[in-house]
Amino acid sequence: AYPTIGSLISKEKGDPESSLPRFVSIAPYRFFNPAAFAPGILGPMHAPLIVGDTLGFGNPGGRTDYTDALKVKDLEAPPHPEGVVDSRVSLLRDLEKDFATARPDTPGKSHQAAYERAVKLMKSSARKAFNLDEEKAAVRDAYGRNLFGQGCLLARRLVERGVPFVEVNYGGINNNAFGWDTHGNNNAACKELCGPLDTGWAMLMKDLKERGLLDSTLIVWMGEFGRTPKLNGGNGRDHYPNAWSAVLAGGGVRGGQAYGDTGKDGVEVTKNPVNVPDFLATIMKAMGINPEGENMSGARPIKFVDRGFKPIQAILD
Repeated sequence: AYPTIGSLISKEKGDPESSLPRFVSIAPYRFFNPAAFAPGILGPMHAPLIVGDTLGFGNPGGRTDYTDALKVKDLEAPPHPEGVVDSRVSLLRDLEKDFATARPDTPGKSHQAAYERAVKLMKSSARKAFNLDEEKAAVRDAYGRNLFGQGCLLARRLVERGVPFVEVNYGGINNNAFGWDTHGNNNAACKELCGPLDTGWAMLMKDLKERGLLDSTLIVWMGEFGRTPKLNGGNGRDHYPNAWSAVLAGGGVRGGQAYGDTGKDGVEVTKNPVNVPDFLATIMKAMGINPEGENMSGARPIKFVDRGFKPIQAILD
């Protein structure tokens, strides 16, 4: 399977010696397709650390306690005498050795990689990156006291410690069911949704800039498709793949411009259309990754980006 862009950047930009994961996904909504967050052919070492996994689809109210959700469970070693944890980890490795040798496939490797990464993080002071209580109350307030806002704050803490790819998902306020899937009552729903979005996103950019990190951090804000330009009978907007927008900001791109045009009614792209390969290639170029690169799946080469791509030079630095 093709890797996610997070897993690809984990491989291309990550430090294998880092105690922190190379790809962190904050509050992903995985109910419909858990495999969408898998590392594919790149293997378990490039799978994301999931933080703040959301509740199941249709949960009444869908509210998530963001304070609890953004804590990485069992991050502190148990309060045993010195050496006990190490001896238990060593025993686990010995017990699994024969099984793993006889079954050198993905499930076994995923299990081993998860344990090795967890132990490495537990032993490192880098785990403090996940402790939002270290931040001043005024900073936490500025990001917004909700799952998305605090997720953006966590993203800043991870970026400044060298994590190459952090994904912050916003499926709705505290990831309530449906979120942006506004088939009904679109205008009121979007007004409510945009408050936490604007606050968290703006503060993230401001905070990164003040810390001298914005020029080296590419921010990508996007969804997977647009919404119909006209309201339906329920004052909602339905799925619409013909035209929609994405935002790139920070490192590697020239801001302050709109590229492309969807005309006066937003029905179709009328100027400078951008397809998926073009968009991915632009992100790769902005991050200093050659979009012509490839990974191997057995003896089969898998390109980073489908052939025929054209990076958008007009927005690249």
